Amino acid sequence: MNRTFLIKPSSGSCNMRCTYCFYKDEIDNRSVKNYGFMTNSIAKCLIDKALANINDNVNFSFQGGEPTLSGLDFFREFTSYAKEKGGERVTFSLQTNGYIIDREWAAFFHDNGYLIGLSLDGNKKIHDIYRIGPDNKGTFVKAFRAASFFNAEKVEFNILTTVNRVVAQNIGDIFDFFKRNGFRYLQFIPCLDEISGVKNDYSLTPELYAKALKVLFDRYFDSWRRDEYISIRYFDNLVTMLLGYPPEACGMRGVCGNYYVIEADGSVFPCDFYVLDEYKLGNITSSSLDELDKKRAEIAFIEKSTKVEEECKKCRFFSLCRGGCRRDRENFNTKELSLTYLCPAYKEFFNYSLERLIYMAEAEKRARS
Repeated sequence: MNRTFLIKPSSGSCNMRCTYCFYKDEIDNRSVKNYGFMTNSIAKCLIDKALANINDNVNFSFQGGEPTLSGLDFFREFTSYAKEKGGERVTFSLQTNGYIIDREWAAFFHDNGYLIGLSLDGNKKIHDIYRIGPDNKGTFVKAFRAASFFNAEKVEFNILTTVNRVVAQNIGDIFDFFKRNGFRYLQFIPCLDEISGVKNDYSLTPELYAKALKVLFDRYFDSWRRDEYISIRYFDNLVTMLLGYPPEACGMRGVCGNYYVIEADGSVFPCDFYVLDEYKLGNITSSSLDELDKKRAEIAFIEKSTKVEEECKKCRFFSLCRGGCRRDRENFNTKELSLTYLCPAYKEFFNYSLERLIYMAEAEKRARS
């Protein structure tokens, strides 16, 4: 079995003040705003329980807030202990804003096989609109410098771009900028609205998202056809699904999985988007994994996500869309799930791209045979 532990060693602490931060929104909607910093004793307890079953392969994935605020010494100790206990069964990943990344951090990531996600919303003009530091100034220079350190130390990393309103309006220029700078592994993640449902100036509309997906796919397909392939996770997953394989991206599966989100004090939640009081499963220091799984079942977290709208069942794109991520379908005021608010965007995009997606899948199938 493969298990994923998404760890927030710095809780919601961050050295940036991104306008659209979804985790800041979660913090504002729970009783404990910040769980502090994870201690080495909690980290070791987590590792011991995660690796108790010798048949499990385990990925320790770090997010925040900003996880690097826990310090390089914390990661050295965590990684060393996890490798000692799990050996080749253990893999590591981390998502960072790049703000404090230097050559030493990059060398550590390379030497320990970390896969890094670096948040970068495009060129300086676009990135600096919403991704700002505590001084209210843009952070592009720091994030771009982090990428140069990763390249210098041969760190495996993806670029993570939040598709907010401005990014969607400039998606073609952003792709071109990434391509010119040699970034070959890209993830474009739809920007979330607040839990309250309030719309903001950064909010993504279905109309904007549909247009952005089409522009982005044109460039993706053209690069692939020219043997200049650039990986875009969402599109790659669609091709994989057309080949008959399940998507590896959680939000594309249509049903929530058995994840463990570990806050800094050891509190456990079922999903990064649901680190809220009512979804707490227990604490890694006092609960077994079986107990955490039982609590997840008691609150029917996964079961609720299996609800499928009648409109979805009749849609010819359902096998690819699968209804969308639960977070995009849920009204937190009523607790009801309905169609994803991005449904019109997906329909428009699939109408536009499906023939070429099938063409790519068929070419991939021939290449594998």
